[in-house]
Amino acid sequence: MMEGFFGEFRFAEPIWLLGLVAIPLLVLRYKQRRPGSLQFSTLHHVRDLTPSLWVRMRVVVFIAKLIGLSLLVMALARPQSGETVVDVTADGVDIILVLDVSSSMQVKDLGPDNRLEVAKDVVAEFVEGRQTDRLGMVVFAGESFTQCPLTLDYDVLLSFLDQIRIAEKDWDGTAIGMAIINATNRLREAEGRSQVVILLTDGVNNAGEIDPLTAAEVAAAIGVRVYAIGVGAPGSGGRGRGRTVDFDEETLQQVAGLTGGRYYHATSGEKLAEIYDEIGKLETTEITSQIHVNYTERYPLFLWPCLALIMLEFVLVRTRLRTIP
Repeated sequence: MMEGFFGEFRFAEPIWLLGLVAIPLLVLRYKQRRPGSLQFSTLHHVRDLTPSLWVRMRVVVFIAKLIGLSLLVMALARPQSGETVVDVTADGVDIILVLDVSSSMQVKDLGPDNRLEVAKDVVAEFVEGRQTDRLGMVVFAGESFTQCPLTLDYDVLLSFLDQIRIAEKDWDGTAIGMAIINATNRLREAEGRSQVVILLTDGVNNAGEIDPLTAAEVAAAIGVRVYAIGVGAPGSGGRGRGRTVDFDEETLQQVAGLTGGRYYHATSGEKLAEIYDEIGKLETTEITSQIHVNYTERYPLFLWPCLALIMLEFVLVRTRLRTIP
C-alpha cells in the first residue's frame, strides 16, 4: 500500500504484476530479430538511401506496444485508490449547568472575585474540557431562566456564560426548586443519553412554587442525576444587599441523594475547581473509533490507454509498417 496522488493506493490482485517480467524478454527478442530482406542485382542505387520516417517509426511502435502491455498487466492487477475514513461513536452526556445569581453570590469568600465570578471561571474550564456532550445553562435567583438551551456549540455557551450578572433587586431570592424543574424540563426531550444537572448555590430555597425535594423527585422520575454544590460556609451568612443568607446544606444533600447524584461543599475557588473536575470524570463519554479505507477501482485509467496503444500497434503493423516476409 502506498500514499500518493489518490491517497491510499494499492493493487488488489498484485500477482498479475509478475507479468511485467515479460517486458525485458520482449526487448531482448526484439534486438535479436532477423530483419526482412529483398534480393537486388546490385546495391549501387540503394546504398545512399536513408530510411524513411515510417521505417524509423518501428522502434517507436515497439515501445508503444511495451507500454500498452505494461498498462494491461497493471490493469489486471486492479489498482485501487482509497480514502481513509474514521467512524467515531460517542454516547454523549446532556448536562445542564445551573448557577445561582442571587445577591448573596456577591460575597468574596472563594477568592479575589465574588462567588459568581469565581464560579463562572470554573464553569468555563469545565465546558472547555468536554468533547461530545450537549451542554445547557439555567440561572436562578427569585425566578429561574434558561440562559442557553442544550448545544454542542461551546463557544455560544461560553458567550452566554460571560453575560451572566447578579440578579436585579426585583427578582432577587433563591428559587432552588424552580431551577431544578427548569433544568429537568430542558433535559426531558433528550433520548438515549445520560442526563445530568450540576446545581451551584449558596442559599436557602425562599422563592418559587416548587420546593427542592419535590423538584428532585421529578428529576429522579425521568432519570436525571443532580450534583449539588454548596458554596460558602454553612451558617456563615454571606450578605447580599443588606440581608443575611443562610446556607442550606441538608437540603442539597437530600436533593443529590434522591436523584443518585452527589453533594459537594466548596469553600474556595480551588476546591470548586476540584469538584467540577471530579464531576467531569464521573460523567465521562466513551468514544470509540473505527478506521477503514474506502477503495475506488482505478483500472480504467490503465486499461483505456492500454487498449489505445495496442490498437494503434495492430493497425500500423498491418498497413504502413507491414513486414515483408
